[in-house]
Formats: sequence, structure tokens, C-alpha cells
Amino acid sequence: MRDSSGDLEQVHVRGMNRRSLRLKLVAGLGMALAMLVLPVAASAQGLLQRVSTQTSLTVTTSDQGGHTQATAEVSVIGADGLPAAGAIAITEDGRQLAGMVLDATGQATAALVLPGGMHNLQAVYSGDVLHQNSVSLHTAVHALVSSTPSFQVSLTAVSPSALPLVLNAGNAGTVNVTVTPVNPSALPSPMFVTLSCSGLPDQSSCIFSPESVEILPTTPVSCATGSPASACPPVSSMVVQTQAAGTAQAKPPAPRGNRSGAIAWAFLLPGALGLSGLAWGARRRAWLSRLALMALVGLVTTLGTTACNPQYYFYHHGPPDTLPTPAGTYTVTVTGQSSNGITAITQNTTFVLTVQ
Repeated sequence: MRDSSGDLEQVHVRGMNRRSLRLKLVAGLGMALAMLVLPVAASAQGLLQRVSTQTSLTVTTSDQGGHTQATAEVSVIGADGLPAAGAIAITEDGRQLAGMVLDATGQATAALVLPGGMHNLQAVYSGDVLHQNSVSLHTAVHALVSSTPSFQVSLTAVSPSALPLVLNAGNAGTVNVTVTPVNPSALPSPMFVTLSCSGLPDQSSCIFSPESVEILPTTPVSCATGSPASACPPVSSMVVQTQAAGTAQAKPPAPRGNRSGAIAWAFLLPGALGLSGLAWGARRRAWLSRLALMALVGLVTTLGTTACNPQYYFYHHGPPDTLPTPAGTYTVTVTGQSSNGITAITQNTTFVLTVQ
């Protein structure tokens, strides 16, 4: 007869092994889930621990040739009493009039030229990894009314949809540049405003479409949301393009032609010149012969060093590697310039570009 107690013991052992295996699987799944959840929880905790901030705006004005020159002073302080870092913007009705980077004391200053009338300005702090974003109270500013024609330049983010403009190297961003007329009815003839930018990092560029806008005596100075372009101040689309790191492309084909003939001439011409020089130098004094030989050696060396030619290098080695746009934070200036043939009018605005 079979020993039933031994069979029962084996069944019991198998059951224990299965339970142990299940426990190990559950423990493994729990550890894997914890590894997935902990980074997310830590990130969320880091966001919750960002310090709240308070942004204040002070604006002073002065008369500059019939126009109101406004100086906006911004200060951003964290709840811990320490100055904040990052980008700040001066806005009016959703349009950015200036953008700059806070200094080590959490302060920034911007100069603005305001059209005549009332303005409600606001400072917008975008925050950073340690500080929460915040906005200041609206500051009412009265600008002198002038009869001199001029214009104002302001910015609106398109892609990405917010300023400061944050781009990865190799990507492009789009910003609408609005040129708002000031006293256009006083224009004796159309005013053309040419746009440009400066302050971009290396390996980047900006393109305006159109590069020049026209202001007529009938050009609107404002428009309601949803109005057609004909009922609004002129707008130019500015594309900021950065560059990613890249490697050289495939070598281009060598130039076509009688390559064997060119190679033959490369050997025959220096040789013929050398023989002619020796024959000529034999009839002259020894020092003159040595001088001629030195000149011929220099000529032959010049003719033989074709590898130093940029075209030769391009055809045999291909274009060099492309450099990326350096990472960092930059203050970019957008300039509008116009002239009536006698005096030039220049208006500027700024925005912050961060390349990652």
C-alpha cells in the first residue's frame, strides 16, 4: 500500500511553494508600481513646495519731445522674503509692451513710449522652478496727447502660446508684432515701418513676414477681439528659428570635367616652369640662380597645396558639423524704424527667449 501521509506532505509543500511564489510576484509588482509612482509624487511635491511670490509695479512718466516716456520698475519677492529669479513682462490688454529678466535682487526696469491717453499697465511674473507665478495690480498711467505721428510696437505670443518664449534647440517660435499707429491722421503721406531684431544667441535667426508694414492716415489705432485684419493695426509675424546640433552630410560629388587632364597639368606645369628656371638661371650669377630657385620652389609649393582650398575641402570632406544654438536665457529686442526723409522714428520692445 502507498504511504498516503507522504503524498499529503508533498501536496502541502507544493501549496506552500505556490503561495510563496504568489507573494513574491505581488511584492515585485508592488515595488515596480512604487518606482513608477514615487517620481511622479516627488515631482508633484516639488511643485507644491514652490514659494509663492508677490509682484509690484511702479511707473513714472516724463515728457520727451511731445511723447510720454514711461519707466516701469518691477520687484518680485518670494514669501520667504528672498528675491525671485526669472522673466517679467509689462503688459496692456494682453499685449506685451516689454519683457526682461529679473536681476539678482529680483528687480527689473523697462522704458516705454506710450501713446496719448489712459493706459492700464500690469507686470506679469512667469515663475521658475522655485517660485510661483504672480501678477501685479493694474497701474493707471496718463500719457500726454501729441499731434506728432508715431507708432508703438507690442508683442503677442502665437507658438508657444505664452511669453517668455521657451524653445528647444532646433525648434522655432512665432510671435505677432503689432505696430499701433499714434496720431495717424496727421500723416502727410504713408509711413512705412521696417522691423528687425537683435540680441539673439548664436546659431539662431528671426524672420518677419512682412518685414515692412504701412501706416496710412486711416489706419485704425485699436480693434475689438475678432475684428478682421483690415479693422486693426498692422501685424507682422516674427519667426524665431534655433538650430540643433547635427553632423556633416554625405560628401558632395566631385566637380565634373576632365579630371585626368587637370591632374596632368598639376604635374607638367610645375615641372616645365622648374626646367625653364634652371636654364635661365644657368646664364646668370650664382646668387641670382639661387634666388630664382627659391622663387620657383615657392611657386611649386603654392600650386601643389590645393588641399588648403575651401572648395577642395568641401568636395572631398563635405560640409562641417552644425553647431547648436547655445542654451540660456536671452533678452531680444524688436525694433521698428521709420523715416519721413528728414527725421527717423525708432521704437523698441523686448522679450525673453529661453533656449533649452
